[in-house]
Amino acid sequence: MKLTKKISIIFFSVTTTLVSTTVIANTYNAAAQAAELVKNGSFELDPLVDPNNPNATNPNVTGWTKSGDPMDISGIRMSNFPQSGNQGLSLSGFIDLSYISQTLSTQPGVEYELSYYLASIDEAPDLDNQFQTFVGGKKIFDRKGISFQPYTQYKFNFTADASSTELKFGNWDRKGFLYLDNVSVKAVPEPLTISGTAIAGLLGLWLKKKRFTSSIEVNK
Repeated sequence: MKLTKKISIIFFSVTTTLVSTTVIANTYNAAAQAAELVKNGSFELDPLVDPNNPNATNPNVTGWTKSGDPMDISGIRMSNFPQSGNQGLSLSGFIDLSYISQTLSTQPGVEYELSYYLASIDEAPDLDNQFQTFVGGKKIFDRKGISFQPYTQYKFNFTADASSTELKFGNWDRKGFLYLDNVSVKAVPEPLTISGTAIAGLLGLWLKKKRFTSSIEVNK
C-alpha cells in the first residue's frame, strides 16, 4: 500500500473518531438537559374515586403542595377532563386565591422552559376567575376573566438562580372551573453542533496531513 494512501486512511479514522465522540457527547448532554423536572405534571398518579362519575373527584395530588383557605383548596381536585391521558386537574374556589406548588431541583445559570395546558368552561357574563403562575417567587402570568377555551398551551422561559426553584399556580373560579394539565419544566437544550475546539483540531490535522503528503510526493 502506498504511504500516501495509508496516511489518508489513518487521518480519516482519526477524524471519524473525533466527530463521533463529539456527537455522542453532545447527544448525551442534550438528553441530560431534557430530563423532566416536574413530578406528576400530567396528574395521572392519583386515580379518580369513580372514573364513571365526574363528581366523584379525588382531592389527592401527589407531588404537589396545596395552600390557601381550606374552603378554596377544596376546589383543587383530580378530574376526568384531561388534555391527554386519563386525568387533569380541576381548579375552583369560592372566596379567594388558593395555590398548588412544587419545588424543583435546578442548576443556577441554566435556562429552562415551563409549559402547561390551561382550559376554561366559563362563559360571559360569568367570568369570575383568575389564574396565576409563579417561578421562584416571581409572578410571570396573571389573568382574570378567562372565557371559555379548550386546553391551550402556555410556554415561558426562565433562568434558575438557585439549586431549587418553586413552581406555583394560583387560582380561583367562583362559578365554573379552570383545568390544568401536562405541566412540564425542562432545561433548554444546547444546539447539537461540533464544538469550535473540535473543528479547530480537525482542521489542524488536515493541514498537517496535506503538508506531510506533499513532502512525500516531492521526495519520491
